[in-house]
Amino acid sequence: MSDLERVRVWAQALIDHHLDGSWTFGFDNAKRRAGLCDYDRKRISVSRYLAARYDDDTNHQTLLHEVAHAIAGPAAAHGPEWKRVARGLGYVGGTTHRGETANELAPWVGVCPAGHTAYRHRRPTRAMSCVQCSPRFDARFQFDWTRREITAATRLEASTPR
Repeated sequence: MSDLERVRVWAQALIDHHLDGSWTFGFDNAKRRAGLCDYDRKRISVSRYLAARYDDDTNHQTLLHEVAHAIAGPAAAHGPEWKRVARGLGYVGGTTHRGETANELAPWVGVCPAGHTAYRHRRPTRAMSCVQCSPRFDARFQFDWTRREITAATRLEASTPR
């Protein structure tokens, strides 16, 4: 999987080549989102946890995706202008990533009566049922949520390339 320092070098090279000097790069602590373009802070970031588990090509595509956002501007969202810019940069993915997320860092684990598991990074505030058992809410398939402790060692392991 990718070396995080190599991801940082690629990010800086893309920023230097396509954006002005006011843009910066950093890693963030996202568990489900691969990357972010923060227009207000002029900062592109990627999840340290997901970048550590994704391969080089996937991380490069994430960076291209976020640089395309920075170039196209906030009003473009994932519309035609953003798509044009992204394709021009060499981006070949979709509008959202479909890769693995950092479920081992989710403090909330739900289990349905059939044994299916769901993970949440925030405390569930309403009743939820298993979509594998029923596409609509059904109390018969309601998740039973438990909180688990996520240690610093677990976080460190998750941010270390495998």
